[in-house]
Amino acid sequence: MIEHLFTCPYCFEEISMLLDPSVSRQSYIEDCEVCCNPMEIQFEVEEGEVVAFAALSIEQ
Repeated sequence: MIEHLFTCPYCFEEISMLLDPSVSRQSYIEDCEVCCNPMEIQFEVEEGEVVAFAALSIEQ
């Protein structure tokens, strides 16, 4: 697992998330642990390093 820090697109709090590097490209929905709003998490891993990451707000 890779720990990654990012800012919530809703509440702007810094969040720590564990990313699974076993799949090189992933996209999924996860709630912010601070404000509970849903975010689309997208990331790409190459050679055990995060090379791209995005936490996007989901219009409700």
